[in-house]
Amino acid sequence: MSEKKYDSVLVGWADDPKFNDKGELMSWSVRLKDHELKDILDQYITSRDEKGRGGNAYVTLFRSMEGRSHARVFNPNSEAAKEKRSEKQMSNASATSDDIPF
Repeated sequence: MSEKKYDSVLVGWADDPKFNDKGELMSWSVRLKDHELKDILDQYITSRDEKGRGGNAYVTLFRSMEGRSHARVFNPNSEAAKEKRSEKQMSNASATSDDIPF
């Protein structure tokens, strides 16, 4: 059985979500220490393209199966992210190289 590969890194606990009187989600927050924020800037920022797009850090707030709030950050250098990018490039290359009869 193959090991599951993740494209995100757990960065820690998040505060519990706040709901309004109707039970709708109002806000959700995460605290990052200065060294955690520096790690995100140093390791998990997406690369920029020739037009200057990119340079983003993607933070996701989620609930674990136990009901605890967590935060994770997308790691563009992870094996899973690299595999997804290569699969996307392969599918884009095959889509453009198909012979179109018209």
